[in-house]
Amino acid sequence: MAERKPIESWLTDMDGVLIHEGVPIPGADRFLKRLTESGKPFLVLTNNSMYTQRDLHARLARMGLEVPSEHIWTSALATAKFLDDQRPGGTAYVIGEAGLTTALHDIGYILTDAEPDFVILGETRTYSFEALTKAVRLINAGARFIATNPDETGPSAEGALPATGSVAALITKATGVEPYFVGKPNPLMMRAGLNTIGAHSENSAMIGDRMDTDIISGMEAGMETFLVLTGLTRPGDVERFPYRPTRVVDSIADLIDMI
Repeated sequence: MAERKPIESWLTDMDGVLIHEGVPIPGADRFLKRLTESGKPFLVLTNNSMYTQRDLHARLARMGLEVPSEHIWTSALATAKFLDDQRPGGTAYVIGEAGLTTALHDIGYILTDAEPDFVILGETRTYSFEALTKAVRLINAGARFIATNPDETGPSAEGALPATGSVAALITKATGVEPYFVGKPNPLMMRAGLNTIGAHSENSAMIGDRMDTDIISGMEAGMETFLVLTGLTRPGDVERFPYRPTRVVDSIADLIDMI
């Protein structure tokens, strides 16, 4: 493997890396403190599009993790950035929560069900048949189909919940139209995040707990990748994939001394 430049900026997934089922992972607070004190650019990433940066800042703060709002990057923000680059000042019919609608309002998008440029599907706990039917009809009428992320399920205390990817599959089945997914594993989310903090992939690293989203998107964006074993991936799972992370560690606590 070619020798890489020293790591000057960090991207890290949130669930499974910093927190697990609403509880901070040991070492996460020290890692974030060391990052903040170092002055190095960093972002905490999540594919969940439901919450705004301020919402997530407050949720993490209640767990004892201090992450300034501007250091949080969501699939909703990445989707808004993509749309602002592709079709500035457009219109969209949106199924989602405040994280997505706020991001779209902030780039000057008009949210409407009258001949929108896009149908945008995000995460919500209240998918309605009426809203999905309207999305299907608008796509059939020519609206372009975007989804914030391809995650098929999300966690809850009662078990798995259908998430954006599953609902997108329903719409695709009804329309024959595949969505463009902006969130991980699309490396676009990583590249847009790096641009946001003025960082470059050749001296940046991505920390994640999933090979099929975090590690592949970090690798394809040109970053070093660190897999932690505090989330969904077990040590034996790594060999099932045709690509490898730069390094596998037990938890984020093992990376503190690298900052």
